Amino acid sequence: MPTINLTTTINAPIERCFNVARDIDVHVASTVHTGERAIAGRTSGLIELGENVTWRAKHFGIWQNLTSKITDFDYPTYFADEQVSCAFKSFRHEHYFEQQGAQTTMRDVFNYRSPLGWLGKLADWLFLKQYMTTLLVKRNEVCKAVAEQIGIN
Repeated sequence: MPTINLTTTINAPIERCFNVARDIDVHVASTVHTGERAIAGRTSGLIELGENVTWRAKHFGIWQNLTSKITDFDYPTYFADEQVSCAFKSFRHEHYFEQQGAQTTMRDVFNYRSPLGWLGKLADWLFLKQYMTTLLVKRNEVCKAVAEQIGIN
């Protein structure tokens, strides 16, 4: 199972960072290059424990739908979302937040399983893990910029 670990330091309070990371509208802004939009469930604002969101986006030239659910939530230090349905066999994205003085460390742990057995493992090795890492880095760059510029609490 591939795992992607990212750490982002943000010059903003932990509560603001936590809320930006779970803001549907910020997520849409961070994935504009894929045409991603929320089409069902929570479609704007701050997603909460137990809520679903269905995303529609174009990846690898194919329009896809992905539904995830917030399965764990401990404001303002942790939340996790998990696959309900999508092209992956499974995924779990954990978001950790730690205040350090005037900065917040946002840490992502993204675990996923590709479909198609050994073909999926080959895709992971050839391109998929790097593609997913790039998506998450772009998302974190937008979260950082938004949290450092505006006050969402």
